[in-house]
Amino acid sequence: METPAETLDQEACYRAVLTRDARFDGRFFGCVKTTGIYCRPVCPARTPRRENMTFVVTAAAAEEAGFRACLRCRPETAPDMGAWRGTSNTVSRALTLIEAGALDDGDVDTLAGRLGVGERQLRRLFKQHLGAAPVSVAQTRRVLLAKALIHETDLSMAQVAHASGFGSVRRFNETFQALYGRPPSELRRRAERPASSGVKLSLSYRPPYNWDAMFGALTARGERVEDRTWSRDLSKAVDGAEGFVSATPGKSGRLEVCVEASDLKALPGVLARVRRVFDLSADPDAIGRDLSTDPVLKPLVEARPGLRLPGDWLDAGEDAPSDRLNDATLASRAERWRPWRAYGALHLRMAGLTAADLEESDDAKRAA
Repeated sequence: METPAETLDQEACYRAVLTRDARFDGRFFGCVKTTGIYCRPVCPARTPRRENMTFVVTAAAAEEAGFRACLRCRPETAPDMGAWRGTSNTVSRALTLIEAGALDDGDVDTLAGRLGVGERQLRRLFKQHLGAAPVSVAQTRRVLLAKALIHETDLSMAQVAHASGFGSVRRFNETFQALYGRPPSELRRRAERPASSGVKLSLSYRPPYNWDAMFGALTARGERVEDRTWSRDLSKAVDGAEGFVSATPGKSGRLEVCVEASDLKALPGVLARVRRVFDLSADPDAIGRDLSTDPVLKPLVEARPGLRLPGDWLDAGEDAPSDRLNDATLASRAERWRPWRAYGALHLRMAGLTAADLEESDDAKRAA
């Protein structure tokens, strides 16, 4: 079976790096053999020679191979997406649980049990789609969240360790020393920040993004939205802490989030739920390309670029949100939309079209 690195076109990846093509940001990472560093395609550093680079699909695959994150392009700020998304329901569900901290306190065998698969099967799927083991994915999540907190907040190192899911400050320090050859405190870039309460972070997504449609959908279902700012109260029973979270669009490609929580250990789970609510991991290029093969959907996709699926704060994760279909009358036609059936149905709803309208359109074309 091919690994993700083998399915990547290595030469095409290198050409994207040479031109710093932002369209590929988050789709792969470049590993530099001579320095032991991995970077985003848009890294401003001088591009290494081709023979000194190899490319992988995830940051976790790079770190599992022994590379450390670049301090200039900061891989933790890349859009959270990959070519595999939407292709493996089990991996998608597993990542949702890992992002919420499933491997901070548990093991892979327990995670596999929650997903209804064997441990070996789960490891195989992770290698196939992500190029890394579940524990490596969890470790990379912790490290990259910690880096973001170090760069973007004034939390103490002990608070950063706690908030990013490390079991202890000692483990946190040892991990950063091993990865970067320096203590985490030396990665902090001091900057003047306005005094504020809560943890403020910038979450990435891939433009375009139809914010009007998203806020309209959230408002319609009773969410708290005011002046393009969404907010929600946190509870100990649901989120592991009391507090408050808010989110508002920042510059293109960024969602500005503020979390006030009585226990910083709840932060990874809260951020994972914010990502799900706002569908930040969507790949609009892939969705638009695949749905546009349907002649009815093509003009709808073009009319509403960047349309996203509003996610639930709590999601059982029984199947991939992108492929959920609640309209049985669309089932037959929607088979051609996979794995983006839910997006296809959303475009139809936004346009006020039903399955009956699609049948009439097909009948008219056959009659013509």
